[in-house]
Amino acid sequence: MKSLFLLAGASALVLCATTASAQQTVSLSAGFLPDPVTFDVVSGGGNDASDLGGSCVGAIASSPDVVVNFRSNGGPLSFGVYSDGDTTLVINGPDGRYYCSDDVQGLNPAFGWDSAPSGQYDIWVGAIGEPASSTLVVTEGSVFGD
Repeated sequence: MKSLFLLAGASALVLCATTASAQQTVSLSAGFLPDPVTFDVVSGGGNDASDLGGSCVGAIASSPDVVVNFRSNGGPLSFGVYSDGDTTLVINGPDGRYYCSDDVQGLNPAFGWDSAPSGQYDIWVGAIGEPASSTLVVTEGSVFGD
Protein backbone atom coordinates (compact mmCIF):
# COMPACT_ATOMS: atom_id res chain seq x y z
CA MET A 1 0.00 0.00 0.00
CA LYS A 2 1.47 3.37 -1.01
CA SER A 3 1.13 5.24 2.27
CA LEU A 4 3.52 7.37 4.20
CA PHE A 5 3.42 9.16 7.52
CA LEU A 6 5.01 12.19 9.00
CA LEU A 7 5.39 14.04 12.20
CA ALA A 8 3.76 17.43 12.05
CA GLY A 9 5.92 19.76 14.03
CA ALA A 10 5.99 23.48 13.46
CA SER A 11 3.71 23.74 10.48
CA ALA A 12 2.25 26.65 8.59
CA LEU A 13 -1.08 24.83 8.56
CA VAL A 14 -2.68 24.42 11.94
CA LEU A 15 -5.23 21.65 12.14
CA CYS A 16 -6.93 21.72 15.50
CA ALA A 17 -8.65 18.36 15.50
CA THR A 18 -9.12 18.26 19.24
CA THR A 19 -10.83 21.65 19.40
CA ALA A 20 -12.47 21.82 15.98
CA SER A 21 -15.87 20.35 15.30
CA ALA A 22 -15.88 17.39 12.93
CA GLN A 23 -18.76 16.93 10.56
CA GLN A 24 -19.31 13.35 11.79
CA THR A 25 -18.13 11.47 14.89
CA VAL A 26 -18.44 7.77 15.71
CA SER A 27 -17.21 5.47 18.49
CA LEU A 28 -16.27 1.94 17.45
CA SER A 29 -14.88 -1.06 19.32
CA ALA A 30 -12.96 -3.98 17.85
CA GLY A 31 -15.34 -6.41 16.19
CA PHE A 32 -17.77 -3.62 15.21
CA LEU A 33 -20.73 -4.50 13.03
CA PRO A 34 -21.63 -3.73 10.40
CA ASP A 35 -18.15 -3.81 8.94
CA PRO A 36 -17.39 -1.69 6.99
CA VAL A 37 -18.82 1.56 8.35
CA THR A 38 -19.17 4.24 5.69
CA PHE A 39 -19.56 8.02 5.71
CA ASP A 40 -20.67 10.29 2.88
CA VAL A 41 -18.32 13.28 2.63
CA VAL A 42 -17.41 15.94 0.11
CA SER A 43 -13.67 16.05 -0.46
CA GLY A 44 -11.64 19.22 -0.26
CA GLY A 45 -11.51 22.43 1.71
CA GLY A 46 -9.64 25.66 2.05
CA ASN A 47 -6.33 24.37 3.43
CA ASP A 48 -3.36 22.92 1.55
CA ALA A 49 -2.42 19.54 3.07
CA SER A 50 1.11 19.88 1.66
CA ASP A 51 1.70 22.52 4.36
CA LEU A 52 1.91 19.53 6.72
CA GLY A 53 4.98 18.36 4.82
CA GLY A 54 5.90 14.84 3.85
CA SER A 55 3.56 13.11 1.42
CA CYS A 56 0.41 15.07 2.30
CA VAL A 57 -1.32 16.55 -0.74
CA GLY A 58 -4.67 18.01 -1.70
CA ALA A 59 -7.06 20.61 -0.37
CA ILE A 60 -8.55 19.77 3.04
CA ALA A 61 -10.99 21.37 5.45
CA SER A 62 -9.85 23.11 8.62
CA SER A 63 -11.62 20.54 10.79
CA PRO A 64 -11.79 16.77 10.25
CA ASP A 65 -14.53 15.35 8.06
CA VAL A 66 -14.89 12.39 10.42
CA VAL A 67 -13.60 11.57 13.90
CA VAL A 68 -13.41 7.90 14.85
CA ASN A 69 -12.89 6.99 18.50
CA PHE A 70 -11.68 3.41 18.38
CA ARG A 71 -11.25 0.85 21.16
CA SER A 72 -8.76 -1.70 19.83
CA ASN A 73 -8.07 -5.31 20.74
CA GLY A 74 -4.72 -5.13 18.91
CA GLY A 75 -6.15 -6.05 15.50
CA PRO A 76 -6.25 -4.18 12.19
CA LEU A 77 -8.07 -0.98 11.25
CA SER A 78 -8.17 0.56 7.78
CA PHE A 79 -9.52 3.71 6.16
CA GLY A 80 -10.13 4.29 2.47
CA VAL A 81 -12.00 6.56 0.10
CA TYR A 82 -14.15 5.73 -2.92
CA SER A 83 -14.85 8.65 -5.24
CA ASP A 84 -15.19 9.61 -8.88
CA GLY A 85 -12.85 12.53 -8.11
CA ASP A 86 -9.14 12.61 -7.29
CA THR A 87 -9.05 12.28 -3.49
CA THR A 88 -6.41 12.09 -0.78
CA LEU A 89 -6.51 10.97 2.83
CA VAL A 90 -5.03 12.66 5.91
CA ILE A 91 -5.34 10.92 9.28
CA ASN A 92 -4.18 12.32 12.60
CA GLY A 93 -3.69 9.09 14.56
CA PRO A 94 -3.89 8.49 18.30
CA ASP A 95 -0.11 8.89 18.45
CA GLY A 96 -0.38 12.50 17.22
CA ARG A 97 1.25 11.72 13.86
CA TYR A 98 -0.27 12.67 10.51
CA TYR A 99 -0.58 9.77 8.06
CA CYS A 100 -1.18 10.67 4.42
CA SER A 101 -2.19 8.63 1.40
CA ASP A 102 -2.88 9.22 -2.28
CA ASP A 103 -3.60 6.97 -5.27
CA VAL A 104 -3.58 3.49 -3.71
CA GLN A 105 -6.23 2.13 -6.10
CA GLY A 106 -6.61 4.40 -9.10
CA LEU A 107 -7.18 7.87 -7.67
CA ASN A 108 -8.50 6.46 -4.35
CA PRO A 109 -6.38 6.62 -1.15
CA ALA A 110 -6.23 4.16 1.75
CA PHE A 111 -4.23 3.68 4.92
CA GLY A 112 -4.29 0.99 7.58
CA TRP A 113 -2.72 -0.39 10.72
CA ASP A 114 -2.04 -4.10 11.23
CA SER A 115 -2.24 -3.50 14.97
CA ALA A 116 -4.30 -0.35 15.43
CA PRO A 117 -3.88 1.57 18.67
CA SER A 118 -6.92 2.64 20.67
CA GLY A 119 -7.79 6.30 20.56
CA GLN A 120 -9.00 9.11 18.36
CA TYR A 121 -8.51 9.13 14.59
CA ASP A 122 -9.17 12.52 12.96
CA ILE A 123 -9.80 12.04 9.24
CA TRP A 124 -9.75 14.52 6.36
CA VAL A 125 -10.72 13.59 2.79
CA GLY A 126 -8.76 15.87 0.52
CA ALA A 127 -9.29 16.85 -3.10
CA ILE A 128 -6.82 17.32 -5.90
CA GLY A 129 -8.68 19.62 -8.23
CA GLU A 130 -12.43 19.94 -7.80
CA PRO A 131 -14.23 18.70 -4.65
CA ALA A 132 -16.14 15.47 -5.18
CA SER A 133 -18.80 13.43 -3.42
CA SER A 134 -16.92 10.62 -1.70
CA THR A 135 -17.41 7.66 0.61
CA LEU A 136 -15.03 7.18 3.52
CA VAL A 137 -14.75 3.51 4.50
CA VAL A 138 -13.69 2.30 7.96
CA THR A 139 -13.06 -1.44 8.25
CA GLU A 140 -11.17 -4.09 10.16
CA GLY A 141 -10.66 -5.83 6.83
CA SER A 142 -9.20 -4.65 3.55
CA VAL A 143 -10.59 -1.47 2.02
CA PHE A 144 -10.11 -2.50 -1.58
CA GLY A 145 -10.40 -6.27 -1.17
CA ASP A 146 -6.65 -6.94 -1.50
